Amino acid sequence: MLALFDLDNTLIDRQGGLDAWAGAFARSRGLPDQAAALVTARLRDRAYPEDFDYLRDVLRLADGAEDLWREYVDGVTRSVRCFPGVLEGLQELRREGWTLGIATNGAVDIQRAKLDVTGLTGLFDGVAISEGVGARKPEHALFDAAAAACGVPLSAGGWLVGDNPATDIAGAQAAGLRTAWVAGGREWAEGPREPDLIVSGAAEAIAMLRS
Repeated sequence: MLALFDLDNTLIDRQGGLDAWAGAFARSRGLPDQAAALVTARLRDRAYPEDFDYLRDVLRLADGAEDLWREYVDGVTRSVRCFPGVLEGLQELRREGWTLGIATNGAVDIQRAKLDVTGLTGLFDGVAISEGVGARKPEHALFDAAAAACGVPLSAGGWLVGDNPATDIAGAQAAGLRTAWVAGGREWAEGPREPDLIVSGAAEAIAMLRS
């Protein structure tokens, strides 16, 4: 059985890593707390190199945008961690014969770096990252690419575990997958079709897939 996973704020605490990095970044340049909040707001949903052209101008930084991007990639990669129980749960799924894949939006370099530093890379049969695929969730092509990277057809079905109602859940439903929504304390209010499972975190979703 195929199980695809979103990465950021599903398997790893991207928001916590971003908050930590943005605060350290602002302090390193003598910027006020409002600057850290601005950086976090700009990069909250997703970060790409071009975002640092904007931040460079708004914050009046002397650094080049490419240098800022590299600093971000290095800093956030060091700051992110898997949520509790994720690594152990994924290892159990693999032992039980599940085929595991990543379906994530983002830039290839930072998403790959996060997979490597958190120890997730070796647990997945395939990875599809939007920048490399040329399609973004909720587009069908991203889910199709993730399944293909795992060596299985998307038409065979499976699961998607993710935290975003629109890009993860609605997109996966349209692609024919069953879905587990990582609610993180939120109530479902995103449309007429609810996910198959509503869970507090990815570890709970994994446990329910195994049951």
